[in-house]
Amino acid sequence: MSGKLFIISGPSGAGKSSLCTALLQACPNLQLSISCTTRKPRPGEEDGREYHFLDTQTFEQQQKAGKFLESALVHGNYYGTRQSDVEQLLKQGKDVLLEIDWQGAKQVAEKIPSAVRIFILPPSIEALKARLISRGQDDAQVIEKRIAAAEDEMSHAHEAHHQIVNDDFNPALSQLVQLVQD
Repeated sequence: MSGKLFIISGPSGAGKSSLCTALLQACPNLQLSISCTTRKPRPGEEDGREYHFLDTQTFEQQQKAGKFLESALVHGNYYGTRQSDVEQLLKQGKDVLLEIDWQGAKQVAEKIPSAVRIFILPPSIEALKARLISRGQDDAQVIEKRIAAAEDEMSHAHEAHHQIVNDDFNPALSQLVQLVQD
């Protein structure tokens, strides 16, 4: 039996990570596929748990070798999902969750058309900026880059099968759980 693939996308600060963490707790058969990145770990992050942290040369070598189901350059760093990681989980009958940007979601959907695409939206750009500032993980220049990119990213929300506005966490989570369990 093969599992289902769910892709969650949305701009930085929309609440994707928090929603995905809660979704994984609510859905025991759902397994997060750990992406690779060339960005530096944030405080508290561990290699192999939040991401596989790779240097740029290693990432580019794997990318050229066709090892990624999707990959993208986002905010100056590479991100990608190893195809073998996803295929192994699906073959085990696990439902797989990818938390990736819209560019990656589009690449995966082209290769795996049965993937369910879900886009998480903030209630507004102002709310998004407030969330990015309050999380205290990025400096002002990085936050401004993320805000500038957010509007472009949100223009791709219609490409997903479902859009969820994360204005209030619990109702957004309920919508997400329902989509995964259907």
